[in-house]
Amino acid sequence: MRLWSIALGFAILCPAVAEAVGFEQATIPTSPPIEIGIWYPSSSSRVAAVNVPFGQALAVDGEIEGEELPLVLLSHGHDSNMHAHVHTALALAEAGYVAVALTHPGDNAQNQLTVASDWLVSRPADISRTLDYMVSDWIHADVIDADRIGVFGFSMGGYTALAAAGALIDIDQAARHCAETPEDLTCDPSALDNVDPTEFDPRLRDVAGDPRVAAIVVVAPGYGYAFDREALENVTVPVQIWSGSIDELTPHIWNGAVLAANLPDSPEVHVVENAGHLAFAAPCPESIRHYDRYTWDTYCRDAEGFDRAAFHAVFHQRIVDFLDSVISP
Repeated sequence: MRLWSIALGFAILCPAVAEAVGFEQATIPTSPPIEIGIWYPSSSSRVAAVNVPFGQALAVDGEIEGEELPLVLLSHGHDSNMHAHVHTALALAEAGYVAVALTHPGDNAQNQLTVASDWLVSRPADISRTLDYMVSDWIHADVIDADRIGVFGFSMGGYTALAAAGALIDIDQAARHCAETPEDLTCDPSALDNVDPTEFDPRLRDVAGDPRVAAIVVVAPGYGYAFDREALENVTVPVQIWSGSIDELTPHIWNGAVLAANLPDSPEVHVVENAGHLAFAAPCPESIRHYDRYTWDTYCRDAEGFDRAAFHAVFHQRIVDFLDSVISP
């Protein structure tokens, strides 16, 4: 296991910037439909002013630049949506990747219609359906290199990335952890409490492990404690793991560290000093502090001395470096 502790005193590394970043939104006509945002390198003129609701200046429906481009799908956490990691999608596009952030139907901030036994299955299925669309039906599908595909997942998106790479969550293992560690915030109560393994396991096996996924980035992963060696034995792609040293929701010791110890091959592991769970989400505009104090205090406030924007410059460069090194050109 390769382990780094990331401090903000490190030099800030900035990704190379393309002429522009193109962007489009699409709806994949599955049942239910999947809403996606697509960021990509573009030959269109650079846009000077913010022109999308999430605060970026993008070449909306601009011309795509490049051939045989790598693709990364971004999976958000529970109670969230595609906008949670727009900053990471932008950084990937600036580095030459096509980045696709999806909103998981039935498990997002606007719509939580499914129970855990459903979204544990539907989330990895959403990844495969989005991949189907991007490599076959997207207007620029011919520029994607289908052998260079990665998945980035945050929190429950971390679970999703693991499942897309072949991991099979162990409901009984999760129950044992919660019985032994009731202080774990994800155990009281646990969304997995009412999941019947005899009904659930065959459904998950039908969707887990998309062979097109060549690497995964797992960030502040949820339910890491529910994966023993057997549950992870099919994850043979390179894995990068990120944890926050003061993450109270998904502490490294019960999540990232467990994954690192049980994966078949040693992952690249980063434990970020003074970072909480939401330190990996998009930095918030300073204006939110003044007009929406609840959102600022709940989602935007970091530990004293932690500069989320400065950290993300390092975070993104390390992700790009990892993907560049493990997804063959």
